[in-house]
Amino acid sequence: MPCLFVVLAMSAPRLVMALLYFFSHWFDGLFTSALWPVLGFFFMPTTLLWYTAVQHWFGGQWTFWPIVGLVVAIMIDGSPVSGRRRRQSEAQ
Repeated sequence: MPCLFVVLAMSAPRLVMALLYFFSHWFDGLFTSALWPVLGFFFMPTTLLWYTAVQHWFGGQWTFWPIVGLVVAIMIDGSPVSGRRRRQSEAQ
């Protein structure tokens, strides 16, 4: 089940964030302002999910592996996937 959750998180992070928000206490007490979760939901959802995972699973300690995961999450959020799809559809 956790592997299925990870696959779902990679493919649809906004859906996973909505499910976590409505059906768990995952985001409770992590943010002092509602601005950061809203901005993260729209602009960098994978990075926001990883940030909350580090807060829960690693106790908020930013050691080597959490930082590696953060870099991967930023790369996923920043990748120009839509530009590649657009070019492929124009070529056909």
